[in-house]
Amino acid sequence: MRLGFDARYIRTDHHDGISRFSTELAAAVWDEAGRRPDDEVVFLIHDPAQRALLPAGVPTLMLHAPTSWREPFASLRVRDAGFDAVFSPMQTFGSFGHRGRFRLVLSLHDLIYYRHRTPPRELAWPIRLGWRLFYLTRLPQRLTLDAADAVVTVSETSRRQIAQARLTRRPLWVVANAPQATGTRADRSVWSETAPLDLVYMGSFMGYKDVETLVRAQRRLGEATRLHLLSRISPERERELARLAGGADVVFHHGVSDAVYTRLLTGNALLVTASRDEGYGLPIAEALALGTPAVVTDLEIFHEVAGDGARYAPAGDDAAFAQAIRSLRPVATRRRLADAGLARMARHTWRDSAVTLLDRLEELTATPPRAARARR
Repeated sequence: MRLGFDARYIRTDHHDGISRFSTELAAAVWDEAGRRPDDEVVFLIHDPAQRALLPAGVPTLMLHAPTSWREPFASLRVRDAGFDAVFSPMQTFGSFGHRGRFRLVLSLHDLIYYRHRTPPRELAWPIRLGWRLFYLTRLPQRLTLDAADAVVTVSETSRRQIAQARLTRRPLWVVANAPQATGTRADRSVWSETAPLDLVYMGSFMGYKDVETLVRAQRRLGEATRLHLLSRISPERERELARLAGGADVVFHHGVSDAVYTRLLTGNALLVTASRDEGYGLPIAEALALGTPAVVTDLEIFHEVAGDGARYAPAGDDAAFAQAIRSLRPVATRRRLADAGLARMARHTWRDSAVTLLDRLEELTATPPRAARARR
């Protein structure tokens, strides 16, 4: 099987959720395909700098950026590359022209933007307008997904929600997120019941992420904790949250490297998120894999990810978040939670996801595409 893996969502400045998913799955797929003599993988990129974030020496094919006006015709642009299948970590890869040439597998990570329709502020206004129109009804999504041969999502929670919403008639596969296999562990020798706890938040500042609840919880906790907001943030959004903090110890990092992210998480720290909706929650998995406990919203998906490795608080309840954080002040309590989180994360790896994806793709490509069969 010759596979085109869409790696165009890998960011070269800092990872977001899709970029991290793309990077880790790409590396695992390349490694697993190397064990299968009949499999070949070519990575689709739009920026030469993306090669540095892929495994060394991988074959690549240059394509337009995924935000280009050419995206609806992406299949036409790769139809002569000899692919048996093309996999994209998003659902926007244009399907027109792939029938009879290759199998197309798209991804839908979650249904968040049907419940929270405000697009990211940093997007250009034409893209924001298109975003709004796309999520007005479910019909555009159904048409998009049904134009593919199969659909991938990242959790059992999302799979159930997509099925309940009847967003596609195509086979729906779970190719789950997983934490990075860094081998690093939290330094429990620095855990302290008297020193300030570092509360680490990694994620965007969109409304449904409800960072406001974390800031209000920090105001309740005072000098006992320090809230670190790691991601890049617009000046306007930073001013909003700074005013809400009212002098509380909130640190805006404006983006961090993986090394800084890991250093913060492996100290005297907790991972925190008050998000009201998620398709997975990769930062939670990353923290638990390091042996760092988490305090998170009481959501079905977070229970699927973290199990007993986290404490849970109701959405929007800053008092409950503050109390959950205080409950983890004792080092012995944190140790028990951390051990549960490590055991949870050991149950699934990126290699497991790569095996699932390649197995399903091989099954899918074992029969010719429908248009090709019809011509025969």
